[in-house]
Amino acid sequence: MAVRAPLATTVLGLIGFGVLHNVLELRYVAGRFAGVLRGRFLVLLLGLVSGIVLCRLTGARIPEILLAYGVLAAGVVHAVRPAGWRLAALLGLGAALTTSLTWPAYHFVVLAHLHNVVPLVFLWEWSRALPTGRTTFRLAQLAWVLGIPALILAGVFDPWISGGPSTVAAFAGSPASIAAPVVPADLAVGLRFLVVFAYLQTMHYVVWVGVLPRCAPDAARAFDLRVPWLSGWRPWALGIGLAATLAVLFVADYRQGRLLYASVASYHAYLEFPVLLALLFGATRRRPPE
Repeated sequence: MAVRAPLATTVLGLIGFGVLHNVLELRYVAGRFAGVLRGRFLVLLLGLVSGIVLCRLTGARIPEILLAYGVLAAGVVHAVRPAGWRLAALLGLGAALTTSLTWPAYHFVVLAHLHNVVPLVFLWEWSRALPTGRTTFRLAQLAWVLGIPALILAGVFDPWISGGPSTVAAFAGSPASIAAPVVPADLAVGLRFLVVFAYLQTMHYVVWVGVLPRCAPDAARAFDLRVPWLSGWRPWALGIGLAATLAVLFVADYRQGRLLYASVASYHAYLEFPVLLALLFGATRRRPPE
C-alpha cells in the first residue's frame, strides 16, 4: 500500500488509526512503565508537554523546540546515573539543541521519522520475556524497521512507486505538513521518503493497535489498576469515539484536523522519550524512590 499509494496510505491511516493508537500507546506506556511515569516527575512532564501542545496550536516552533529539549533534559536528570554520565548526556543535549535551533525545519522532520521507529525499542524490551526465539524475533524487528526502509531509500522499489510531483507537493509541500520547509529537489528522493513515512507510520499503527494490546496484556492490567475509571474496553471506546469525531474535522478541513491531531498527539509522542531514556540507562530496573 505504501509503495502504490503512499499519500492515501498516510492520510487514511492517520484518520483511521491515529487517535486510537495514541490512546493505546499511552495505556501501554503508563501501565508497563508506571515506575518511571509517576509522582512529581510525571507532573513536570505533563506540564512541559502541555506547553508543547499550546505551541503547536499557535505555531510557535522555537518555543516548542525548547520545551522538547526540556522534556529530554528532565528525562536525563531522572534516568541517568552516575553524575558523570548525566553531565555528558546534558552536554550532548546542548549540542543537539544548537543544531535544532539552527535548522528548525529539519528538527521536526527528523522527529516525525524517529517517532515511527520507536516501536522497535518497546518491542525489543518486551521480547526480554520470550522464553525462546528472542534473537529471531529481534532480527525480524530490525528487518522491518531498518532493513525495508533502507531498501526503499536505495531505490529498490522505484519501478513500483506510484506518484508524481503533485503527490510529493500534497504531502511535503502542504502548509499543514511538518515536512513543508524541506521538500527534496529530487522528485525520486521525495517519493522514497514519502513511501518510507507511509510504510513506517502504518507499521507503527500495527504495533500499537494490533500487536502489543494482544501480546502484552500485563501492561493493560497494570494500567487498569492505575486508572480504574478507564479500564477494560473503555480505552478502545475512547480512541474510536475520538477518531470518529476528528474524522469529521479531517473531511471538513484537513489542515485544521491535522493541526488539532498533531497538537493532542504531543502527549504520547513526547512522553515516550523519558521512558526510552530510562530503558537505555537501566532506570526501569532500579527501585523507584518512595
